Amino acid sequence: MSTKEMIKIHNFSAGPGVLPAEVLKQAAEACINFDNMNLSLLEISHRSKNFEKVMEEARALVKELLGLNDNYKVLFLGSGASLQFAMAPLNLLRTEGTAGYINTGVWASKAIKEAKLIGNTQVIASSEDKKFNYIPKGYEIPSTLDYLHITSNNTIYGTQIKEFPKTSVPLVCDMSSDIFSRKVNGNDFALIYAGAQKNMGPAGTTMVAVDETKLGKTGRKLLSMLDYQVHIKGDSMYNTPPVFPIYVSMLTLKWLKDNGGIPWIEKINQQKADTLYNEIDRNSIFVGTTAKEDRSNMNVTFIMHKPELEPEFDKLWKEANLSGLRGHRDVGGYRASLYNALPLESVNALVEVMQAFEKKMA
Repeated sequence: MSTKEMIKIHNFSAGPGVLPAEVLKQAAEACINFDNMNLSLLEISHRSKNFEKVMEEARALVKELLGLNDNYKVLFLGSGASLQFAMAPLNLLRTEGTAGYINTGVWASKAIKEAKLIGNTQVIASSEDKKFNYIPKGYEIPSTLDYLHITSNNTIYGTQIKEFPKTSVPLVCDMSSDIFSRKVNGNDFALIYAGAQKNMGPAGTTMVAVDETKLGKTGRKLLSMLDYQVHIKGDSMYNTPPVFPIYVSMLTLKWLKDNGGIPWIEKINQQKADTLYNEIDRNSIFVGTTAKEDRSNMNVTFIMHKPELEPEFDKLWKEANLSGLRGHRDVGGYRASLYNALPLESVNALVEVMQAFEKKMA
């Protein structure tokens, strides 16, 4: 089947997530002939000038889109965001210090588990009491913390921090699932990390943006591969980096910048989220699962008033060429991920199916 004959699939996958069509085309071409070298991107040395240019552009785009000052260094590392659950405390938590964590879901819980293995860790606030269906508010942040770790968006439970904590304590943020989706002041954070596969590129690389002045103060010796300073010194190529995921991430960031940057995509993302949440609230068949003030613009979670109707609804949306809508196994129901590259057209297609199902059940 040729590209022109391919059926349009509306991809709501929570991750790896949807990527821009033009980025996929460029990435595919680079696998055959990269940078007019008559060599595949997958074959060339990461030390070649051609790839060094890719790495430099990817890091520069991150700094530009996040508005980062000169004291921030950007890295593209391997092993996924889960490795950062350990690398963050190893590099920022003093041997006699304490780290604070806000527990808002599965990934925050995993980050807490790793931090506790490394040093003193305190859970400052948690929404576990209501199965993580809201974002904690009004908690006090001890001024003695080495850092406060938060997860900006929770893919499984569909919640998102709308206002980041105001504190003198260094902020560490896992932005894996909403990075570059809305305006943030990157300089408010000591460390931002994000796995690429939800809103930036394919699985295989993790972006780290860190304030270099906060490093080297823990009092512990680190293995080289776990030391941000080592990776910074090596220009994010201390070892062979995940070349292809970095290249695709660079293309995606360039696509974002060329189309109008964060202000452009934030407006579209809000429109997509409003369109779907309005239908969930209007439709007599469905109900949202999270506190309305904390609803994620990236991962919309909802269930049916009558779960026994799910098989029939599943058949309908699959026939309409929708994909990736089933909720996480810990929550059930449905989850529509509205990442940057998902067009409003796809959200409208889902809404039409929801409306058709309501009429069918009337």
